[in-house]
Amino acid sequence: MDQVTPGDDRMSDVDKILWVIEANPQLRSTITAVLFFDRPPDRRALNTRVEQATRRVARLRQRVVSNPYSLAPPRWETDPAFNLSYHLRWSHLGGSGTRDDVLAVAEPIAMQSFDKARPLWELTVVEGLEHGEAAVVAKIHHTITDGVGGVQLLLELFDLEREPRSAADMPPTPRARVMSQRERFNDALLHELQRRHAFAAHATGGLVDLARDPMDGARRTVDTTLSALRMAHPTTRPMSPLLEAKSLNVRFHQFDRRLDDFRDAARAAGATVNDIFVTGVCRGLAAWHQDHGVPLHALRMGMPISARRGGHGTASGANQFLPTRLEVPLSALDVESHVHEVGRRIRATRDEPALALIEPLAGVLSRLPRFVLTNLFSGVLRGQDFLASNVPGAPVPIYFAGAEMTAMVAFGPLSGTALNITLFSHCRNVHVGVSCDPEAIPDSEALIACLERGIDEVLGLGRTSPPVAPVKKPKAKNSKPRR
Repeated sequence: MDQVTPGDDRMSDVDKILWVIEANPQLRSTITAVLFFDRPPDRRALNTRVEQATRRVARLRQRVVSNPYSLAPPRWETDPAFNLSYHLRWSHLGGSGTRDDVLAVAEPIAMQSFDKARPLWELTVVEGLEHGEAAVVAKIHHTITDGVGGVQLLLELFDLEREPRSAADMPPTPRARVMSQRERFNDALLHELQRRHAFAAHATGGLVDLARDPMDGARRTVDTTLSALRMAHPTTRPMSPLLEAKSLNVRFHQFDRRLDDFRDAARAAGATVNDIFVTGVCRGLAAWHQDHGVPLHALRMGMPISARRGGHGTASGANQFLPTRLEVPLSALDVESHVHEVGRRIRATRDEPALALIEPLAGVLSRLPRFVLTNLFSGVLRGQDFLASNVPGAPVPIYFAGAEMTAMVAFGPLSGTALNITLFSHCRNVHVGVSCDPEAIPDSEALIACLERGIDEVLGLGRTSPPVAPVKKPKAKNSKPRR
């Protein structure tokens, strides 16, 4: 019998910050993904697979329990009233059954906040797509997992063959125990004592290293200080005047390309797939701003960096990322030079010594009062123009209750910005999901056309065949929004 994956008792300090700052609803950390399948999954097999996953991965049955009188991060505790039917839902698609129709269904799901008395995830199976296909709208809170961890969680649900795995190895139901107020206080006190002991041990080790080699220690201190100043320069406004407006609404778009085209372009430019992706986004945003008569030379991009060693994390899919931001150039003399400059800046950000300070700093900031922390991060996050991330998916076909996944489109949270662009690769294809705030970007179809052209321009460095999806003709700026 498979072992149940244990869950950590408490949030990390970074996760606590993500949780607390949701006092401002524009900073919600909801990750949404739309998965497309060649046919509807079998209902009985799907219920069994999801039930098995909730018993193997503790976090899927745990709710968040906070104590307003404690400085310790909130606890994860098994929900004593867990109800699978609340988290797993079925619906039938109206309209013509296109992918755009599915995205229209996913948008209000993503905009709704979670019931914080329950585990923070939902699956909605959507039937009635054209050609007999189906979709699943998956919604999960960022405190449970990041992009790479989400892929690991999917492996608990999926099979490598169309025939679903046997239900004979169903793990036992996790036991739920609700702690008393006194037990919560004692547990929080113990957590804080252990944390301070670990901090003191770390500080002592640093002093020992400094005594052994004072010159090297002084150099590292100066490097880290300068790095922190570069990364923490205060700004509360985006560089683009077109991306300042904010609301609680979101619009989803997606388009596809071939993974081999990205690899060919990266090989031709001596770069990475991520360099190609970000450069294409930059050139697309440059064209969109130019069309609006607002030419810009750079934008401020938020980018998560995986902290997983060797690209792997725990079976629980827990968060292991570091949030960073950097200014990226929107144009260059030629495409290849642009790729090299974008790649140089990304690698310089990944090598910043101050990244080692993010977790200790989060430990300090997470102890601030809720209203102070929320106001602080509201200003900082709103100063970013857009977010971008690149998530590698499964390189082989995978199946969900007898249905083969043909595409997965990830939509990251806006987190105070007006635009999030996420690349997800599956088998030999790349699926780009675009989340945007219609208050700032009312002409989102025109933006998508620019992004597609920008990416195709960079893919031209190594492409030997035309793109999979044609560029959509942008609608007029005064056209009605898609609904």
